[in-house]
Parts: sequence; C-alpha cells; structure tokens
Amino acid sequence: MDIDDIQIDRRKKRRRRRLQIAIVYIAMAIGLAWFFESQATTTIIFVRHAEKEVSNYDDPELTAEGKMRVFELTRQLKDADVVAGIDAIYSTAFKRNIQTAEPLANALGLNINIYEKNEYEDVLDEILDRFKGKIILVVGHSDTLPGLMAELGASKKVPNIADNEYDNIYIVSIPWFGKTKTIRLRYGTPYDPDEITRAVK
Repeated sequence: MDIDDIQIDRRKKRRRRRLQIAIVYIAMAIGLAWFFESQATTTIIFVRHAEKEVSNYDDPELTAEGKMRVFELTRQLKDADVVAGIDAIYSTAFKRNIQTAEPLANALGLNINIYEKNEYEDVLDEILDRFKGKIILVVGHSDTLPGLMAELGASKKVPNIADNEYDNIYIVSIPWFGKTKTIRLRYGTPYDPDEITRAVK
C-alpha cells in the first residue's frame, strides 16, 4: 500500500468517525426531545356542573340558567390552548354533568370519558397515564372537586362550594418537575350577586 492509499484510508476512517459521532448526537437530540415532550406539564381544568333543576329526582337536568352558563364555559374553553385546545373531557354519568360537558365535546370533536363520582384515585391515575402533558377538563360536583384536587397534591385549602355556587373554574398545573399549582377563576353569572355592585363602585 503506497502513501496515497494510506491517506485515502485515513480520510475514510475520519469520515466514518464523524458520521458515527453525528448519528450519536442526532439520536441523543431526538431522545431528549422525546423525554421533555413526554414529561411536559399536565393541565387539568376542574368545573362543577352548571345550575341544575330543583326536583325530587336523583338525576335532574340543567335549568335555563345552567344552559347559559354552559354556553359561556364552552366559549371560554373551546380555544383554551391556542395551539391544540383541550385534549380530553371527563364527566360523571349524571345528566347535569353530561349536559355541562357535551357542547364543548361536540365543538372539539371529543368523546366524553365517564368516571365514577367518588373514585378519585382511579380517574386521576387514568388521566395522568393517558394524557400526560395534555389539557383535560373534568366536570365534577361541589362535594368532589376539593377532594380531586387534593388527591393531585394541589391546594388542600379549596373552600367549600356552596349549593348555589356554580361559577368556579379551577386550573391545576402538574409539572414534570416542581410543585403542583392551583388557580381559581370565575365565569358566567356571579355566585355572589353583590360582586357586581362592589366592582362598579
């Protein structure tokens, strides 16, 4: 083998090494991108069903006021994320809850996932397993929302929800690293009628 052949052989080996290094870096970059995407913040939005009829039935439907509140909820949440929107909707099987979730589900082309009212751990495990890094709406009840949020490690100081209080939206952010945070917002007709009077003074 002459000198030219030796130099050509060395150049080929150098090119192979550079190619191998490039492949390793690309694989690492893809792996890191997948890791951070899979570990992204999960956002769960909790609401109570809207106003229900007062009746002797165990499973009442929404009132006219409740339907107006659902319209506002749908308007607020159908474009909640400017990129992708809400990824999943969960509701108990009660009519008032289904009727609260249905317009948004229809607007987004989503199915409503049914969960048992008092089985906090099961539904939350399913949500965090199936929809990690996504945005999920959960339609619950006045006596279950605080427990659901506490189960996530969110605020344990969520105040009791009054029988006629329907205007809360709780947004719980669960990062892949760090502290779970809870934000409470209000929507639709205020629960406290004096709130409007105080606001305009």
